[in-house]
Amino acid sequence: MHHLSLENESEVTLEPTLPAIASVVLLHGLGADGWDFVPIVEELRLPDALPVRFVFPHAPLRPVTVNAGYVMRAWYDITSFTPEGRADAAGLAESVERVNGYLEQEAARGIPASRIVLAGFSQGGAVALSRACGSASDWRACWRSPPTSPSLPASRPRNQRRTPTCRS
Repeated sequence: MHHLSLENESEVTLEPTLPAIASVVLLHGLGADGWDFVPIVEELRLPDALPVRFVFPHAPLRPVTVNAGYVMRAWYDITSFTPEGRADAAGLAESVERVNGYLEQEAARGIPASRIVLAGFSQGGAVALSRACGSASDWRACWRSPPTSPSLPASRPRNQRRTPTCRS
């Protein structure tokens, strides 16, 4: 499948040459950016008959406390390496709201929730999982890797209990 690469200050989007029938929103880890996952699309070897849009958001630039306040792309601050300090709730909530915007954008483009995959790696995985656990939408998949995350909602909405969630 061939894609047209589109970039702005917030994300990289790989738009299929045919109208998209599904979308993948993939969130990177701490210190990376959306470009880090672009090469994976070719490795998937999707057939030409399966036009999938890929959206790779860039986390905002912010100081990260455990990295001596160094400004880097981060979905939320990490204040310490303890479970309590792993993420700031306000930063995580801000990132979840940003992800909501991407998911709503895909829905507005005509992609049903059942054909949107939200995925993430490391910090991005924590944001994706937090979004999925707090969602009342009919998402079909949420993937995160590796299994490190801040505090997440203890319970999932009823319709989310059947959502396949893969953890590595």
